[in-house]
Amino acid sequence: MSQWNQLASKESIDKTIEALKANGIEAKFVETSEEAKKEVLSQIPEGAEVMTMSSTTLDAIGLSEEVNKADGQFKPVRDKLYAMNQQTQAQEMNQLGAAPEWTVGSVHAVTEDGHVLIASNTGSQLGAYAYGALNVIWVVGTQKLVKDTEEGLKRIYEYVLPLESDRANKAYNISTGSFVSKLLIINKEIKPGRITLIFVGEKLGF
Repeated sequence: MSQWNQLASKESIDKTIEALKANGIEAKFVETSEEAKKEVLSQIPEGAEVMTMSSTTLDAIGLSEEVNKADGQFKPVRDKLYAMNQQTQAQEMNQLGAAPEWTVGSVHAVTEDGHVLIASNTGSQLGAYAYGALNVIWVVGTQKLVKDTEEGLKRIYEYVLPLESDRANKAYNISTGSFVSKLLIINKEIKPGRITLIFVGEKLGF
């Protein structure tokens, strides 16, 4: 399983970035998580509405906390969601999470031919990534680069799922673990500039 946790070579990164751009996804590489954090914050306009998706990558680099802090420069969607009632405002909450102005998160695998794979138990982040959000930014450690979609699926089921199940069990006492209930594969983005993927030369997330 160590094969799924090795940082990619420069050759592989360059090849993947070129392929992503050809598929309508903006992509770039930075060396450190601090650079990635600064890059994300510089791209989002002050006062913008931002939804941070649940992500061990964002948590690890302090980006979730930075975007969602009460006296920050953005309007966190999560503040609105936390103030709402799941029993009486479920549909409104779904709409807010699925169609924010900006959404920031990560992914589980990126192929050298420019495809992106995101697995989910609930599917809560997938609508925004696929279509709903006006702008999407992903921060991705280069250990998530794979040769093709088949390898990406293997990475998700053989490596990501066991780690996420363990995390969920510890965090929420979910003894049954997590499931790949829903899977999004983005082969191409038809709206140029909508999605930006920032590769980081560090092992971040699963």
